[in-house]
Amino acid sequence: MKKFPITTLGYEAIKAELIILKEKRSQVSKAIGEAREHGDLKENAEYHAAKDEQRLNEERIANLETQIALAEVIDISKLKDTGQVIFGCTVGLIDLDTEESFEFQIVGEYEANVSKGKLSIASPIARALLRKEVGETVLVETPKGQIEYEITNISLIAN
Repeated sequence: MKKFPITTLGYEAIKAELIILKEKRSQVSKAIGEAREHGDLKENAEYHAAKDEQRLNEERIANLETQIALAEVIDISKLKDTGQVIFGCTVGLIDLDTEESFEFQIVGEYEANVSKGKLSIASPIARALLRKEVGETVLVETPKGQIEYEITNISLIAN
């Protein structure tokens, strides 16, 4: 099985969510039991809603357990700062066309969340940036065409 990189913080967040969802099992089971007591299951909206909630909860638990099993946890604090873009680092960029600047951390696929500044290592931007240094430019192919970025800063401190 192929392992997937994940930061220590991302791994801990997955484990914490898994604990919460497993604790939720008993609440959902109780709601199903209470809904059953209301009679005919065919027309019992509460019962069907509780069963749907149970299904979604179990699917998420299975998904998180798979993520944990396939995780290759990388402790960023133990990585050597080479001055190059590597997994776990935070990168500052400027879009050379719009002059818009932004910053994000390169993380594993399972913890990526662009709105929180977490970019998947599998993304085209991250792949283009790997092993580059401050001051270098990269050309990234996007659905809207090519975008050129300049690297303004690289840090191994997690966001």
